[in-house]
Amino acid sequence: MNRPYNFSAGPAVIPEEVLQQAAAEMLNWHGSGMGVMEMSHRGKEFISIYEQAESDLRELLAVPPEYKILFMQGGGLAENAIVPLNLSRAATVDFVVTGSWSQKSRKEAQKYAAEVHTAASGEASHFTTLPDPAGWQLSRGASYVHICSNETIHGVEFHELPDLKNLGSDAPLVIDFSSHVTSRPVDWSRVGLAFGGAQKNIGPAGLTIVIVRDDLLGHALSTCPSAFDYRIVADNHSMYNTPPTWGIYMAGLTFQWLKRQREGNACGVAAMELRSIAKARLLYDFIDQSGFYVNKVAANCRSRMNIPFFLQDESRNDAFLAGAKARGLLQLKGHKSVGGMRASLYNAMPLAGVQALVDYMQEFERQHA
Repeated sequence: MNRPYNFSAGPAVIPEEVLQQAAAEMLNWHGSGMGVMEMSHRGKEFISIYEQAESDLRELLAVPPEYKILFMQGGGLAENAIVPLNLSRAATVDFVVTGSWSQKSRKEAQKYAAEVHTAASGEASHFTTLPDPAGWQLSRGASYVHICSNETIHGVEFHELPDLKNLGSDAPLVIDFSSHVTSRPVDWSRVGLAFGGAQKNIGPAGLTIVIVRDDLLGHALSTCPSAFDYRIVADNHSMYNTPPTWGIYMAGLTFQWLKRQREGNACGVAAMELRSIAKARLLYDFIDQSGFYVNKVAANCRSRMNIPFFLQDESRNDAFLAGAKARGLLQLKGHKSVGGMRASLYNAMPLAGVQALVDYMQEFERQHA
């Protein structure tokens, strides 16, 4: 029996192969007599899982050796506090506000940084555009500049990361890449720190990935809890406290799945990017030619991962969602703060799922136009 297509924004769809492997290994991982959830995080069995996951992620994202990969807890919301606790140095930090998540990040940072400065904002366009980096008002001597490189709720995405040096800033760029990590390469020459919750493109909720450049370690505020001090976490190989072992295991299975993916001559993350482009184009092209549905985001910054759309007649929303569910198209209701619909096209969503959605949208339009 085919599984339904799950368009949830997170926790989100996980590759079926990964779920099947986890199920097969649930009671007895590789002949150890234990399930992963029962293992000591310091035992040789789990250490091998952790080391493989770290190595595979470094390979997939081409993470340079001068960056540490940390497996932490708390999700993106916790990192909104942990980043300024580690990097603000009780000085000014700059924020580019492009939607709900960067708004949350800015608000949290105000508790820890001496000053939080809004360098640019897309609020005037109701977050349907990205502010041009050429017009950003960056602070002199800022400790870091924060962006959310893909806004899950409003559906805007940086298709190219800003080069702060070309904008006259020596500050490190911090990116929240929670909702598009592993769907496209990262230009590490432009990034000081990247963080993201796992529950969109990597695995189950509970694991947070932090990738941080070595020179940014060791500057935590004195009030920073030890378990959140990046230097301590790095020095202890993410084992200072008990890490989210099941999440790391599931992420590791997902990384191995990603490494097996092929699209023409491309593999891994490069293959995922080609698929993401194709999936997003299929849905956007249909919406754009339809007079029944609308996407309000400017074409040059539309997210490939999270596509919000609206029915021109929103009185039909409930009927649309009920019909979608009956056809095995799940979790299409938009975020409560913006309404409408939202289709999240993460790596584990196949092109066939997007085609099934488009077919249903065409049918619904024919019935109700």
